[in-house]
Amino acid sequence: MAVQVAAPRMALRHRLADRGVDRTLLLLLPAVLFIVALFVYPFVYGLQLSFQPQPGSETVQRYGSGAFADYHAFFADPYLRNTIWTTLKLGLPAALFNVLASVPIAYRMRGRFRGKRTITTILVVPIALGTVLTAEGLLAFMGPTGWLNRLLLDLHLTDHPVRLTHNYWGVLFSLVISGFPFAFLLTLSYLSGIDPTLERAAATLGAGWWQRFRYITLPLLAPGLGITFCLSFVLAFSVFPSAIMVGDPAGSTRVISIAAFHAAFEQYDYSMASAIAMIMGAVELVVIGVVLGWRSRLYRGATGGKG
Repeated sequence: MAVQVAAPRMALRHRLADRGVDRTLLLLLPAVLFIVALFVYPFVYGLQLSFQPQPGSETVQRYGSGAFADYHAFFADPYLRNTIWTTLKLGLPAALFNVLASVPIAYRMRGRFRGKRTITTILVVPIALGTVLTAEGLLAFMGPTGWLNRLLLDLHLTDHPVRLTHNYWGVLFSLVISGFPFAFLLTLSYLSGIDPTLERAAATLGAGWWQRFRYITLPLLAPGLGITFCLSFVLAFSVFPSAIMVGDPAGSTRVISIAAFHAAFEQYDYSMASAIAMIMGAVELVVIGVVLGWRSRLYRGATGGKG
């Protein structure tokens, strides 16, 4: 009986080997099924739903029941269309600041020194706090009656509380605080992969720290910074809780995720919500495509590759 069971297994192994297929790739099957179930299927379902305007909805009444009616309704309405620009105004600066701020800190953190673990722990604490707790902390610290405004008033540096929450700045601060640990950890990992002997060799030739960083470390780090920026941007572009808690969700911080939430759970127009989600994904892909295109050109230039 054991011989009969083992025979088909051996035959399968020989067939895979004859076709040049590595059997260890079969270990990826559970991960592939997981991705299909939680990412691919919802995306495909949402995509086809976005081309099926909901009967009786405001979109159908104004723009008909065509496949692109919801997309037409989105771009025809300035209140909806402007959510793209509002989200970009938050996501791009937050991602850019986090990446730029992480470089000098991660560059200094490469070496060994006393208190390194403590400093690293402090820098990544916001990951454990989460977006909601970070927003609540900002309200307590930077709100109209928060510690910062009370200090400014006590020092007579201002006559009235400085408004740093429930507006654009409150959301931007939240995105920076919650997104910096990811950018820092990614940048630190890329810097750790650069061979330190390259800088030491340049130092023996008389190159200062700035010359070593500019002509050796930065070109090698730049491709990794492109990936870090993309991930930081996607994280910031999907802002939702902080845009509501420390922002102005009906005005200056009405981001595209709020528009999708409003369509799905207040208007119960799931077709429009799906269309907004597809537009959101398309905008992200455009930005990522531009950054990765720049990264590819930079990498080819650094390695002397062609086209």
